[in-house]
Amino acid sequence: MRYPQGGGLTAERQQFREELRLRAAERFARGEPNSLIAQDLRVSVRSVQRWRQTWNEGGPRALRSQGPASLPRLSEKQFTQLEAELVKGPAAHGWEDQRWTLNRVKTVIGRRFHLTYTIQGVRKLLVRNGWSCQVPARRAMERNDDAVRVGQGGVALRGRLAAARGAWLIFEDEAGFSMTPPQARTWSHRGRTPVVRVRGRSRRRISIAALTCYKPGHRSRLIYRPRRDDGRRDGRKSFSWRDYRDLLIAAHQQLGGPLVLVWDNLNVHKAAGLREFAEARNWLTIYYLPPYAPDLNPVEGIWSLLRRGWLSNVAFSTPEHLDQRIRRGLRHIQYRSHLIDGCLTETGLTIQPA
Repeated sequence: MRYPQGGGLTAERQQFREELRLRAAERFARGEPNSLIAQDLRVSVRSVQRWRQTWNEGGPRALRSQGPASLPRLSEKQFTQLEAELVKGPAAHGWEDQRWTLNRVKTVIGRRFHLTYTIQGVRKLLVRNGWSCQVPARRAMERNDDAVRVGQGGVALRGRLAAARGAWLIFEDEAGFSMTPPQARTWSHRGRTPVVRVRGRSRRRISIAALTCYKPGHRSRLIYRPRRDDGRRDGRKSFSWRDYRDLLIAAHQQLGGPLVLVWDNLNVHKAAGLREFAEARNWLTIYYLPPYAPDLNPVEGIWSLLRRGWLSNVAFSTPEHLDQRIRRGLRHIQYRSHLIDGCLTETGLTIQPA
């Protein structure tokens, strides 16, 4: 059977389709009905009908794959050149945003190779060469990828040093939660947008500082401390350096060993009082993550689990209700160390035993 322009199928998928057709041909010879063959092979009845008609006209040989009816309009070398243009991004070709659409790729093909493609032809061309439509990840424009790579290697080095010293490698981050919950998907009638009732006034918030703690041969730990906004305009709404000091002291007492702390470049983390406290404690060593690199911090995964699970689409009635849900979610994660390990795996970092 022929595939127009490759049919949007890779060579592996073409071989898989051919095997299905040949299995169907064996059952055609036994006189089995189309509906039963379609059900067993998990294809449509219409496809089996077409295969049977081709089999009646030319036998099993007619069902073998014969490749595309014509060569693709873009050769492999030209598609490699197209990929290089696409990697530059839409901004390099005159578009303001950073979305590659089929129409824009079609325009680039016309400009670069003077060829006319249909929208469906562009889609099949991209799919056939391993491209797909995806939701992109966001990165800060100020982020220096070279510094992040160096920093990632540095964090890995800290992990080896911590393992060699028998210390706990801990990551810290803080987040704020308000009475307006994060949005999550829900089921509803088709064509009717579901409505979730939430509090309109969401000024009251709770800040959480959390530590994820890792040590080879030990169960991963999660330690956190909440801080509620008292509502006063002149009151402090975030953690002070003394709050971080008390959290580290509590972590040291709970873990019972030296700590290698890795956190971001928040100005409070570099306060003079906190630096003096760390210099006077031989059980505490502090390192900083590269700027704009939250993807290297496992605690970001803890916030994601919390927002997608226990806090999504909840109609909080009081600040106490919000505090209760946050504590319940964090307690659930504390008892499941595999979730904490998964947050570390998501960063791409590993801690090897000494």
